[in-house]
Amino acid sequence: MFNNIPILLTWARIVLIPVVIGVFYLPADVLSLHHKDLIACVVFVFAALTDWFDGFLARSWGQTSNFGAFLDPVADKLMVCAALTVLVWLDRCDAFIAFVIIGREITISALREWMAKIGAAKSVAVSFVGKLKTTAQMVAIPMLLYWDDLFGLPIKQMGTVLIIVAAVLTVWSMVYYMRKAAPDLQRNA
Repeated sequence: MFNNIPILLTWARIVLIPVVIGVFYLPADVLSLHHKDLIACVVFVFAALTDWFDGFLARSWGQTSNFGAFLDPVADKLMVCAALTVLVWLDRCDAFIAFVIIGREITISALREWMAKIGAAKSVAVSFVGKLKTTAQMVAIPMLLYWDDLFGLPIKQMGTVLIIVAAVLTVWSMVYYMRKAAPDLQRNA
């Protein structure tokens, strides 16, 4: 469960989720909203980087495992869902967009579980559009957490546009996976 560095990095991502959420519960006399935004953004970016890094290390060190393959996407989904919940609470992300993204994550996770159960997991393997969706989310969410201009760039407006793009890619990827799985689902209904 904690037997190698890639898995420890995945666990670190899960442990950092309460930091992204909890910082916003601190009183204003302890941290200003700007500092809360900055801390949440930095922690989220660090956690997102561990997602790439743990996979890279697991593959290059030959430390891939079934448990790691299970835990990694769970950590990603928990991180994204927690951040989206905070962003809705802060009124920086529309609840419908968050619902679309979170609903897709639950749906595709259930689909992948079912497809693995019937021996057809490869038909719903991660696709390019899925990776593009994840990239859009992982760039949009820190922008929405930061919520201030940076070097003259309108970060909150860019994040708002990018989270809409992420939602569109989310629906597109869900339709893609459902279509790929449809023949197997019909055979095993």
